[in-house]
Amino acid sequence: MQEKAIRFTLVAVIATLVTAFFVLDLGQYFTLDYLKARQLDFQQFHAQNRALTLGGYFLIYVLVTALSLPGATIMTLAGGALFGFLPALLVVSFASTIGATLAFLVSRFVLRDWVQARFGERLKAVNAGVEKEGAFYLFTLRLVPLFPFWVINLVMGLSPMRTLTFYLVSQIGMLPGTAVYINAGTQLGLIERVGDILSPELILSFVLLGVFPLLARKGVDFMKSRRVFKDFEKPKTFDYNLVVIGAGSAGLVTSYIAATVKAKVALIEKNKMGGDCLNTGCVPSKALIRSARMLSYFRRAEEFGIRRMDTDFEFADVMDRVHRIISKIEPHDSVERYTSLGVDVIQGSAKIVSPWSVEVDGRTVTTRAIVVATGASPLVPPIEGLEKVDTLTSENFWTLRELPRRLVVLGGGPIGCEMTQAFARFGAKVTQVEMGPRIMPREDEEVSAFVKSRFEAEGVRVLTDHAAKKVESDGERKVLVCEHDGNPVEVEFDAILVAVGRKANVKGFGLEELGVRLDPKGTIETDPFLRTNFPNIFCAGDVAGPFQFTHTAAHQAWFASVNALFGQIKKFRADYRVIPWCTFTDPEVARVGLSEAEAKDKKIDYEVARFELGELDRAIAEGEEHGWVKVLTPPGKDKILGVAIVGTHAGDLLAEFVLAMKHGIGLNKILGTIHAYPTLAEANKMAAGAWKKQHVPKKLLGWVERYHAWRRG
Repeated sequence: MQEKAIRFTLVAVIATLVTAFFVLDLGQYFTLDYLKARQLDFQQFHAQNRALTLGGYFLIYVLVTALSLPGATIMTLAGGALFGFLPALLVVSFASTIGATLAFLVSRFVLRDWVQARFGERLKAVNAGVEKEGAFYLFTLRLVPLFPFWVINLVMGLSPMRTLTFYLVSQIGMLPGTAVYINAGTQLGLIERVGDILSPELILSFVLLGVFPLLARKGVDFMKSRRVFKDFEKPKTFDYNLVVIGAGSAGLVTSYIAATVKAKVALIEKNKMGGDCLNTGCVPSKALIRSARMLSYFRRAEEFGIRRMDTDFEFADVMDRVHRIISKIEPHDSVERYTSLGVDVIQGSAKIVSPWSVEVDGRTVTTRAIVVATGASPLVPPIEGLEKVDTLTSENFWTLRELPRRLVVLGGGPIGCEMTQAFARFGAKVTQVEMGPRIMPREDEEVSAFVKSRFEAEGVRVLTDHAAKKVESDGERKVLVCEHDGNPVEVEFDAILVAVGRKANVKGFGLEELGVRLDPKGTIETDPFLRTNFPNIFCAGDVAGPFQFTHTAAHQAWFASVNALFGQIKKFRADYRVIPWCTFTDPEVARVGLSEAEAKDKKIDYEVARFELGELDRAIAEGEEHGWVKVLTPPGKDKILGVAIVGTHAGDLLAEFVLAMKHGIGLNKILGTIHAYPTLAEANKMAAGAWKKQHVPKKLLGWVERYHAWRRG
């Protein structure tokens, strides 16, 4: 109780002082104009009262920084102008550090317990990082002024960092920047006339202010490199500019870009070129879905005025077509094509043995930089008895030749949903099991409910809130035992497909031995430039996260390749602001930007403009009048925050909105764009029109109505 009283009193005192600062307009005394206007008075007072001036300046500086008030920069310049370089450097260095530490302690005393209690789980990784390397991180933040120092003081107070560590690191880390500003202040103090502004000394001081952050950042990068490279010997020459490990989407694009800019690049792949997307993912699944959709159209023949249509198929023939499609696309990703582009394609298992060396089946190559693009693999959960049956995953079910009579699909994500519907359309009795409350959990609830209802209409048994506990196998009988509301539920099956997610491929090629860090999700930890903790080892694709999409992998590949090859000159931050995705069920579900659920979670105000595809002429003509286009915008504005489309060809329709969001195009511009009639793309314009109707200027229309009445006489 006493601690609460002290905390309340402290907050009240600080609030009073900060309020007084702004109410009394004390900020006027912390401006460059005021400093120059009173410069002579200050210098005279200092000449007569040196100790008093230094002491008063010291206390005021401590108070300003402790209360996080604006003015520290001007006070630093003033110190250089009044006291000269060395005295000002000594006073400001200690005053700023003491003030920062007081702000740190206040933040810790007032807020840390509450913040850690409320957000402790989310802050575990941050706390662990601070405990492990907090001193170095703080030093880089002090040295490179990316964030205001007062923000760093308050945020670090919420962390587990020791007070003494904070003080010592701040004292050292702020010293170079302090010296630059004080030097500039000494030059400002010498300005007596206009010509002094062009003096070499003053120009040099301002040049230092401008280039210091850049030099400091380069210095930090150098120190980081020295730390991680200290146990390795760097080759004097290199075989390659870049070595890429993994020939999936990310690896192929990385290699392509590197070869295009005339770098010498090696691409290492131990399995098939094209990775998951070509061989076990996007390409075969879409080929299978297409065949299943054709069957669904045959069964709907009467809807299209066709009285009777007989169908006969063998599942093996369908799978043969899938493999023909793979073979047809295969040359795009082949060894021959990439060799012709100038890429050295090496077939074999790679092992990173140093930051600059990769071993491939006994052969060692050296390289300036490495891009890890090893992808991900299906995650198989530890369910009791699952290992006793032949488990299907997205990697191995392409070898199926017979259609399972009864299929269990574990998982309600994109892969699980796509395969659930496809196999049901081929005639399998499918049960989809999802441990969460709904399938497609990343979409809005109405989307999940709509897709579930479509599945059930096609004969799929969808079991949500069912946790798979064990698999029992007794001769020919196979049973999945689930738990639902505390009760066991048995589901018999002939085959089981596990589609509960994917795990990054991070083991078996030297990352652990080298010391490349992983993040809590199991992917490789990268910075915004896609660098690992080794600054010349980069990462792209599923193994990097945060999105496991082929198009995101290709997107990351550009940043990884360019930063790996040209990062010494210019680095580019990976941009995830506009990432689209699509689930290829029927109807398709496509989305970009915020969903309604995400907007609510983030407390972002929004409006919804919606157009039902049942009102679109082309959709009606094609018998696909189901689904909708939903657009989220800020209240009263046409800026697009997010779009969700449910319907036929939703993934294709989404492209217009992705372009609009990427380049800041609003709904008014989409509404003003001619769309061909009759096309499905008109749905986008209709959604923009729905937004416009919600923002009709009613008062203006009232005056327009009166004008027309007047014109009629």
